[in-house]
Amino acid sequence: MKSIKHILLATFVTLGVFSAVLYTSCSKDACKDVTCNNGGTCSGGNCTCVTGYFGTSCDSVYRNGYVGTYKGNGYDNATPQGTYTGWSFVFTAPGSSVTAMNLVIEDNTTAPVVSLPITLTTLGSNSVFTVSSTVANGKTYTGTGNVSNSIASITLTETDNTTSAIVIYTFTNMARQ
Repeated sequence: MKSIKHILLATFVTLGVFSAVLYTSCSKDACKDVTCNNGGTCSGGNCTCVTGYFGTSCDSVYRNGYVGTYKGNGYDNATPQGTYTGWSFVFTAPGSSVTAMNLVIEDNTTAPVVSLPITLTTLGSNSVFTVSSTVANGKTYTGTGNVSNSIASITLTETDNTTSAIVIYTFTNMARQ
């Protein structure tokens, strides 16, 4: 009778140890029920999104949050210095590229001054953009800026293609309307 008890006890202990080892050696797939869209990948149960996208499932596009009109003031480095009151930036998101946008700068009468293609280069709650070299009205424009869903700023260099004169325009904290 003693040996049957020992055999049963040994069997239960062996099964318990085997079950514990088997249970702890199984790894759960944290990404099993996670869907990452737009090229995002899952790691540890969280999505890592590709450039241009964000959100728990990579469904949101940064540039879409910047589309709209921003108003404010600026100045230039000319002599005498010019000031620009009540000007507007109008951001649009043409095409399917998640980093390409268009920026139309309007004077205080909402007349377009220049239309500039821009590329979002650093994405986040306050994205950085570069102005693609653009020729308009005999002048070449380049520059950099930043945009969020509430403010936008830009430093824009205008080079006169005839005289080579350079004017730098600065607009900061343009408020989203």
